[in-house]
Amino acid sequence: MCNARLICALIFMPVLAFAQGGPPGGRQVTVESMVVEPAALESTVDAVGNVLADASAILRAEVPGQVVKRHFEDGSPVKKGDPLFSIEASVLEAEVNEARANVEQSEAAYKRAQELVKSQLVSATDFDTARANYNVSQARFISAQSRLSKTVIRAPFDGFVGLRKINIGDYATIGQELVNVVRLNPLRVDFSVPETLLSRILPGQPIAVTVGAFRGEVFEGEVIAIDPQIDVTGHSMAVRARLPNPDLRLRPGLFAQVSVTLSVNPDALLVPEQAIWPIGQQKTVYVIKDGVVMRRDVQLGDRKPGFVEVVSGLSAGEEIVVAGQMKLFEGAAVTTVPASVTIN
Repeated sequence: MCNARLICALIFMPVLAFAQGGPPGGRQVTVESMVVEPAALESTVDAVGNVLADASAILRAEVPGQVVKRHFEDGSPVKKGDPLFSIEASVLEAEVNEARANVEQSEAAYKRAQELVKSQLVSATDFDTARANYNVSQARFISAQSRLSKTVIRAPFDGFVGLRKINIGDYATIGQELVNVVRLNPLRVDFSVPETLLSRILPGQPIAVTVGAFRGEVFEGEVIAIDPQIDVTGHSMAVRARLPNPDLRLRPGLFAQVSVTLSVNPDALLVPEQAIWPIGQQKTVYVIKDGVVMRRDVQLGDRKPGFVEVVSGLSAGEEIVVAGQMKLFEGAAVTTVPASVTIN
């Protein structure tokens, strides 16, 4: 009878040990774990775009004539109003002198008519004619001065001149391209994002830009405008950002990779991606309490490289399994070693 009881006890001991949460033989499973702590998480969206000049102009000849002087070197900096080209202006100078003489003559006639009309020595019609002639001569003088001023092509804003398209001695025709002027600081970046982000993209949000010309470097800017019209073909919206360029390293025309920071959550619960254990369509983690694991369903949010945000189902200060889930089941006893993961 005693031997039978002993045999029964030996048979049921592994079953009881398994039912109490340990593997057969009462062994504990060794897993890697970490304590969940709040951390800052940036919500970002990536896009591709183009670096563009904040101001750019192609200067063209507005009056015809021979180019007699060039006032700059290709690629040099210029200030607003600096002369760039001078076009031969002798004919226009003569027109200005003629118009000035006509103004002086008509002004004198107008003043005499003013005195004579008071004494009723000229008719009101003659007075009106003298006044009209004076006004016409003034207008022609101003017009001649304007045409003369266009013989000197000037920089429209501070910036850099490009490569000239005409040389001294060439004859410039009206509308002919002479040179371009570009402002290099600041620059702007134009890119598109999905229309679903309409409520999350706002002026003032920071951006990080990378370009192929400077691999590994990040240039920072900010969103300044969102196009009010959604692109109905691509279901996207155009966004413009300002990109400071104080050292003038970046140039218009560069292809840009853009990352926009939509928001920052300073208290996000981030866990390593490998800590998430999928069961069917549900995402779970193993939570450790008093040396025993419990499976917990969680809802996930934004991601950053190697980590994912848990928006519900987990609290700060709880310890979770990061590696070793294949050996686990609900109620399993575990021993832990720190996981070698760091949240930056």
